[in-house]
Amino acid sequence: MTGSEVPADIHHPETYAHGVPYARFRDLRERSPVHWTEEPAVGPWPAGPGYWAVLRHADVKYVLRTPEIFSSHLGATQISDPDTPEDLGFVRSMMLNQDPPAHARLRRIVAAAFTPRAVRELEAVIGARARALVDGVAPLGAADFAELAADLPVWTLAHVMGVPEQDRRLLYDWSNRVIGYQDPDHAGSATADPGTLSPRGRAALAHRPATLVRPDGSMISPRSREALGDMFAYAHSLADEPRPGSVMAHMREAGLTRDEFETMFFLLAVAGNETLRNGIPGGLLTLLDHPAQYELFRTRPELTATAVEEILRYWPPVMDFRRTATRDTELAGSLIRRGEKVVVFHASANRDERVFPDPDRFDITRTPNDHVSFGFGPHVCLGAHLARVQLRAVLRAATDRLPGLERAGEPVRLASNFQNGLKHLPVRWRTGS
Repeated sequence: MTGSEVPADIHHPETYAHGVPYARFRDLRERSPVHWTEEPAVGPWPAGPGYWAVLRHADVKYVLRTPEIFSSHLGATQISDPDTPEDLGFVRSMMLNQDPPAHARLRRIVAAAFTPRAVRELEAVIGARARALVDGVAPLGAADFAELAADLPVWTLAHVMGVPEQDRRLLYDWSNRVIGYQDPDHAGSATADPGTLSPRGRAALAHRPATLVRPDGSMISPRSREALGDMFAYAHSLADEPRPGSVMAHMREAGLTRDEFETMFFLLAVAGNETLRNGIPGGLLTLLDHPAQYELFRTRPELTATAVEEILRYWPPVMDFRRTATRDTELAGSLIRRGEKVVVFHASANRDERVFPDPDRFDITRTPNDHVSFGFGPHVCLGAHLARVQLRAVLRAATDRLPGLERAGEPVRLASNFQNGLKHLPVRWRTGS
């Protein structure tokens, strides 16, 4: 094994609870751009075998565009290995964790429901929803923007997936449990009120496991079918009666099997939710922490599109993704063996000096902006256009309709080595009185 052995500081979730270690990434890009890092135990989660961290922009894009060498399917796309062969088989069935040509078939079915034209038809209702959310809190003079921002992606997903209004909070909880499992505040999320759920929602809750701790003390993977019994019970029920005209109805009509429908529901409910729940409050915090750029954004609405791209570069909602080497190969001077894990760090690639002049400077006029926050290659995010629409809508609504908007306290970050998230972002503004 070649490459430098480095401490696991870029791996441990608690590192990110204090901020993304951009200085560490910068040092590693220069000294060891593809390096071996240890994978120690984290809380109740066991240690792993370690992985190659890929930190430079060009190398990240190379890994992402060559699935024949760096597979999404062999070990799936999360850093931690699935607990059992059964868990691995389950996550492999998801589109996110497949390679061409199997991946291409599912992607075509989903892409037909998320065309730019389809998203344009949603823009007006998304904009109206964003304005209504902001107007609803405007008289209060203060809010937790992380909680406020969580509503829009959940509402949008429920709208396109055909999930009724009273069940929206289930999407919030499922996302917390899957994405925030490393953070004790999110790992057991159960905010949905059973008394307000639909009969389908209440029936699904009966399938939620009471604990993720097995009798022998080991942990059940939060991404396994066993841990998400309530989500899959809900998806199974919805597969029989999807709302006419919804994305899920389209996918069922297009030929998804029941199992494929369930895993696609998982992917949309989680991936379509968490990216925006991280990106929206992270985007506002970035603007507020750069007053000159905030003022430029507020007074120059024509810069909204380029500003959103810079926000995505500067605050990537997803910090990394895993691949597995299909054969022995070399990358940036490091010999990677078949079967070893390879993790691309979007957060580092987005600050690569070789691509972005003065990369630590936040500049909403930056162009070109070749960030990789939505990935690259065959797995580039299908929902990227929809995500951009929501980011534009809520950030414009907040800055246009909340005068004197500013931080009202310290933000609280999510403890996660995967999601660049905020649990709380207290803000305040002037009211009309």
